[in-house]
Amino acid sequence: MVTELRRLLEQPEAAQQEAGYLHTVREIHQQPQTWVDTAKNVAELRPLLNKALSGIETICLTGSGSSEYAGDCIAPALRQDLKRPVQVLGGGTLLTHGATFLSPKRPALMISLARSGNSPESAEAVRFLLETEPSVRHLVITCNAQGRLATVHTGHPDVFVATLDDRTNDRSLVMTSSFTNMVVAALFLGLLKDVPAYTKTAGKLSQAGRFLLDNHTDAIAGIARGGFRRAFYLASAPAYGAARESALKMTEMTGGRVMTVAETFLGLRHGPMSAIHADTLVICYLSSDPLVRSYETDLIRELNRKSLGAAKLLVGENVPADVLHASDVALEVPGLGEIGDRYAPVLYVMVGQLLGLFRSVAEGLKPDAPSESGVINRVVESFTIHRLDGVSR
Repeated sequence: MVTELRRLLEQPEAAQQEAGYLHTVREIHQQPQTWVDTAKNVAELRPLLNKALSGIETICLTGSGSSEYAGDCIAPALRQDLKRPVQVLGGGTLLTHGATFLSPKRPALMISLARSGNSPESAEAVRFLLETEPSVRHLVITCNAQGRLATVHTGHPDVFVATLDDRTNDRSLVMTSSFTNMVVAALFLGLLKDVPAYTKTAGKLSQAGRFLLDNHTDAIAGIARGGFRRAFYLASAPAYGAARESALKMTEMTGGRVMTVAETFLGLRHGPMSAIHADTLVICYLSSDPLVRSYETDLIRELNRKSLGAAKLLVGENVPADVLHASDVALEVPGLGEIGDRYAPVLYVMVGQLLGLFRSVAEGLKPDAPSESGVINRVVESFTIHRLDGVSR
């Protein structure tokens, strides 16, 4: 089957470069295979990861932008697998408030997620905590072996570094394969005692990802070309991180031409529903849990009853036909129920990436660098770091 994604991939490289999607398309398409490879590679780091987790009472996942949202996707699974408190804090929060918002339980493990490892706040947050919080250990999961996070603390006894394959170090402005591979890698922390279960899960994710790419990219491309100017991404925990990342992908890849909101299904009623107008696409990432699904479909029926939105895109397994209007599209992904809600966000994010990609192309933008005025860049530009000693750097 020749999908719209495959058509883009099959264009001459010079044409892809000129159109500005050379990297983004490849990096989205490579994900199912890289998940399997990442699982195999990170399993070999089990001794290092066991050492990083040894004796830890609490865990904090941190990152900036997409990397923070990756933490949102990881935290629920680690909380259940490790039976320990797991929180997510943005790199900016650590930069401005230090350990104020960290759980007081010690020893703690700070897991820094980073594509490049060169974002100013990420590197400074680790440096500051190493100086001020000796009972906080650090694990860096990064896609860039040459980045500051991977290199500046080499040899430090409380800093552990897991570097992923260079293929995941996305060259596009937007994070795609770096995001999902960091999620897949970090999920291993909850399954260190059962490597076969972890690699099996990665295999199931890969299989479902290939199915999605082979069977649904044309439908996603068709929806992306619709007349919507707003996009609402709805999900229940633990997929809310996927909704946040998907919303960011649409914002980034359209240069803000499409306004986006990420919200939970139940949270939508508390005000945000008023912003769903006739120009709004509503994307629904459905849970496989029967109880959670009941609340989600009730909300969708409420949207139908109130005639809100231009159309809906529903993603899940066994999507009930009675919640679909004529303009709606359901993406059936076999195996989501078996994969489970804790790991499904990896697949939901890929839907968001494809929506952003195809809308960017439809807008005449270049997905590899969609910010025409250069407002945003692949790595956040340097800014002044303020420190308590009064010296700015």
